[in-house]
Parts: sequence; structure tokens; C-alpha cells
Amino acid sequence: MISITIRTATLLLLGAWLCASCGSSGNAGTGGQAGMGGAGGMGGMGGTIPKCNGHAELCDRAFDEVAYPMTHNAMSNAEAGWLQPNQSFGITRQLSDGIRAMELDTYEEDGELLLCHTICLEGAGRQPLAEGLGEITAFLEANPEEVVSIIFENYITHAQTAGAFEESGLIDFVYAHEVDEPWPTLGDLIEAGGRLVVFQEKMPEEAEFPWLMNIWEHAWETPFSFATPGDFSCDPNRGDPANPLFLFKHFLTAPLGGNPDFAEMVNYNPLFIDRVRECEEENDDFANFVAVDFYDIGDLLDVVDALNGF
Repeated sequence: MISITIRTATLLLLGAWLCASCGSSGNAGTGGQAGMGGAGGMGGMGGTIPKCNGHAELCDRAFDEVAYPMTHNAMSNAEAGWLQPNQSFGITRQLSDGIRAMELDTYEEDGELLLCHTICLEGAGRQPLAEGLGEITAFLEANPEEVVSIIFENYITHAQTAGAFEESGLIDFVYAHEVDEPWPTLGDLIEAGGRLVVFQEKMPEEAEFPWLMNIWEHAWETPFSFATPGDFSCDPNRGDPANPLFLFKHFLTAPLGGNPDFAEMVNYNPLFIDRVRECEEENDDFANFVAVDFYDIGDLLDVVDALNGF
């Protein structure tokens, strides 16, 4: 397992030098292990230009200069029979379809660490935490040019979360970022192996888990409780708008969430892209995490591409 301390130090050095000899080995089918350098920020075998989250142009952009499609309550899905799900499909399908950021809720029930939403009863929807994290591990292992983020609504301890990361193998991919330091580029994260950026909402940061970062020290969000599209607001909610990351929440929740009809109302352009642009302009900021319910309904991926300039 790569030391997180070594990985963080490596990230600080990558921008200052080019790895001309990298790319001599790697996973079959990926063009080899990419090195830094050349157009797009990373060099590869045989003249292949690597891509970062699907686009070579993103390799030279800092993490906080990129927009990411995000699923709200990503674990809660109809495919697995969850009660009032927020998504149609599970974690593996979401990642395969292009989702690159997830909001996940963690609980402990009868000594078991779980992904669930408010109610962790059998039949309401639940998944062992390590199993869910293992799906992300498998995706990162199979896709070496992808950067993924998680925001946990956590009701378990740092140590419990870290234990699940160890059990699932996901600990090998985490990146630790210091508050107020410039974010590395996607190319830097990929080159150093720190392709998973992890935040959580609750409890202060602990020194032994620097990769488990307090989201409100790094980001701010729009409100997230709306009954109708006319209720949408761009006002800051949690977090300081001066923070570098902007979490844009775009879904309806009243009287209850988990309704695909709500997604049909708000997930399509022009309403969707117009609201993102409005909130960016009002707050003089760039929307990084674009969070929706039922990502497969509407124009989420098109909106994120537009924000990234594609």
C-alpha cells in the first residue's frame, strides 16, 4: 500500500518535473502507466494521449477547476430494491455510466457498518459499507485514468470508516489535502495514485486520518430542501463561499424525496443549465459537484460537460 504521506509529498513535486521515462509498464488496454508531460499534462506509451475523467484537456486542470457529476444518496437505488430510492442503479452502474462523485450515508446497526438512508432495517435498503466501498475499489483498479470523490454523511467514527477502507482496499487510492493549499491537477492525482478524494460532514478532522477531510473546511453548498422548481435558491447554505469547492444541489425533496417524477421536472435543460449558471454568477464561483437524484433521467452529464467547456 502506498503511504499517504509519501503520496502527498509526491503530488507537491509532480508539477515541477516531467517524467519522460514513465509509461514502460501498466495495465493492458490503458496505454501503460501514464507519465507527466506533453499536451494534456500526461504522457503515455506509443504516442497515446491519456485522458483524465474522459478528457485529455482535464489533465492540466486543478481539482477545484473541474465539474463532476454527483449522485445524491448514491447508495439508495431502485435496482437493489431500496425503499423510496434516490437513484435507479447501484454504485457500480453509476460509475460505469460516468458518475464521478457520490454522497453516501454511513451508519452502525447492531455492530455492522452499513450504507443506508435514515432507516437501516432489512427491506428498507442497506448495504455493508465495505462491500459498497469495494465496488469503488474495483472501478478505480479497472480505470486508472479516473478520479472519484465521496462526501459522507457520517454517523460512524473516523476509525470505523478507515477500517472499512482498509477492508475494501480503497485505502490504497485516497488523497490527503491540506486546507488553503492549492489543489493538484487531475493529472497529478492520477500520476501519484491518489485518485479518490474523500470528505465527510460530521466530526472534526483527526491527525491519524488526514485523508478523511471535513467537507465544510473545503467546500460550500446551496440549499437542498425544495418542494417545487420555483423554490430553488442559490443562497449559500453550509460552508463558507470563500472555500474553493462548490457543491451545487439540484433535486426536489418535499414532501419526500426519492421520486423520479421530481427528476423529470428538474433534470432537463434549459432549466438545469440555466440554474447552474445563475448560481455561479450570483456567487462568483464555479460549480464543482453537481448533485442530482435519478442521474439517468435528464441532462446531468451534458450539463457537466458544458461546465467543463465541452
